[in-house]
Amino acid sequence: MALRVLGVTQNMRTYMRGVDMIKRFKSAATLQKTLLNIPATQVTKLDNGLRVASEDSGASTATVGLWIDAGSRSENEKNNGVAHFLEHMAFKGTAKRSQTDLELEVENLGAHLNAYTSREQTVFYAKCLSKDVPKAVEILADIIQNSKLGEAEIARERSVILREMQEVESNLQEVVFDHLHATAYQGTPLGQTILGPTKNIQSIGKSDLTDYIQTHYKASRIVLAAAGGVKHDDLVKLACGSLGGLEASVLPPEVTPCRFTGSEVRVRDDSLPLAHVAIAVEGCGWTDQDNIPLMVANTLVGAWDRSQGGGANNASNLARASAEDNLCHSFQSFNTCYKDTGLWGIYFVCDPLQCEDMLFNVQTEWMRLCTMVTEAEVERAKNLLKTNMLLQLDGTTPICEDIGRQILCYNRRIPLHELEQRIDAVSVGNVRDVAMKYIYDRCPAVAAVGPVENLPDYNRIRSSMYWLRV
Repeated sequence: MALRVLGVTQNMRTYMRGVDMIKRFKSAATLQKTLLNIPATQVTKLDNGLRVASEDSGASTATVGLWIDAGSRSENEKNNGVAHFLEHMAFKGTAKRSQTDLELEVENLGAHLNAYTSREQTVFYAKCLSKDVPKAVEILADIIQNSKLGEAEIARERSVILREMQEVESNLQEVVFDHLHATAYQGTPLGQTILGPTKNIQSIGKSDLTDYIQTHYKASRIVLAAAGGVKHDDLVKLACGSLGGLEASVLPPEVTPCRFTGSEVRVRDDSLPLAHVAIAVEGCGWTDQDNIPLMVANTLVGAWDRSQGGGANNASNLARASAEDNLCHSFQSFNTCYKDTGLWGIYFVCDPLQCEDMLFNVQTEWMRLCTMVTEAEVERAKNLLKTNMLLQLDGTTPICEDIGRQILCYNRRIPLHELEQRIDAVSVGNVRDVAMKYIYDRCPAVAAVGPVENLPDYNRIRSSMYWLRV
C-alpha cells in the first residue's frame, strides 16, 4: 500500500491523546529521566556503504526493516509509479521462494511482513519474535535482491494497483493532498503522485522495474533498521551475510531541486456534502534549523474534531473558534518535510457555506503567529510537542521507522533528550521569526475539493497573507 506522508487522521488522534497524556509528566525532571533511560541507537556502516542501525530494548518481539532512499521523487514523468509498483511485486516470489513459499514461511513464523512507498523513501519491514530476526533479515534481503518480477505477476498486480487507485479516489483527504503537491510543486518530481497516472501503470513492464532497482537500490542508499529484542553485533553479522553483496554507489544520489509555486487547484463537485480544503506555504527541509520552531508553530495551531469535543475549553484559538462558531467539522495543521523543502499548512473539512469564515479564521491565526503569539502559548505547545513525540514512539514498529527515517535524513538518530533540549530552546521570538519568514506575505498553495463555491478567490486569499496596520 502506498503511504500518504501526511497521516492527518492518525496525527489528530495523537494530538488529542497528547493533551491528556501531558499530565502524566509531573515535572521536567521526570520527563528528562524518561528520555535518558531510552536505549541508545547503535549505527554501523558496512564496507559497501550500507548502514545498520538498531535500538535494543530487550523486548520479546522486534521490528526489522530496510529503508531505501528512493521513492516517487526519484521517478520521472514516464516511469512515475514504478517505485510503488515494485513494492507490490516484492511479495510475489523470489529466485528461491515462490509466492506461496514466502507467504507460508512468514505465516509459520507468526510474523507480519509489510511495505510502503512515500515520495522520498521505500520501506520493507517485518515484525516478529526476537529469535526470528535472522530469518526476517534473510527474507527481506532476498526480496529486494532476487525478486522474480514475472510477467504473469506483473499483469496481475497491474489490475490490483488500478483498483487501489480507484479506492484512493474515494478518499477525499488523500485526493486533496495529492492535488496540493501537484499544484505546490508543479512541473517537478514532488508534484507527482505516489501511485502514478493510469497510463503509466498500464505500460510499466519488467524492464522498467529492473532499471529502477539497478539505479536506486544501492547499498549506500539503504539502511537496515531494527528495534526491540535485537543485538546490534548480531544484526551487523546478518547484514554482512545477506546484504554485503549489494553494489555500492560510486556517487551520492542527486537531489533534483523542486521549486514551490504559489498557486491553487479547485475541483468543484456540488454533489459532495462537505468541502475539503488544504492551504500551505513552503516550509523547510529535514535538516534545516528552522524545522523545530516550525514544529512548535504547527502544534500551536493544533487540531480539532467535532466528534472529540473539548472545543470551547481548548487552548488552541482556532479550535475554540471552530467549536463556538461551528466553522468546520475538523481541522489538522501539518508540517511535512522533505530533503530540501516542505509544506507547512492546514487541512480542514467544513460545510459549503463556512468555507470563507473558516479560511478567514485560519489566516487570522497565521498572522497572529507572526505578530502576537504569547509566551504562555509557546510553552504549552512545546510541552505538547514533547509529549506527542513520545506517544508516536509507542512500540517497536514506530521506533524502527523513526530509526530508519532519521538515518536516511540526518545520517544519525537524534537522541530524544537532545530533541527535547532543542524544543525547550525555542523562544517566542523564534516562533515569530520563522512565522514571518515562511508565512507572512508568502504565496500559498491551495487545494480544494467538493462544494467550494464559497471559498474566496486566490487573489483574496493571497491578500490575507499580510496585515496592514497603522
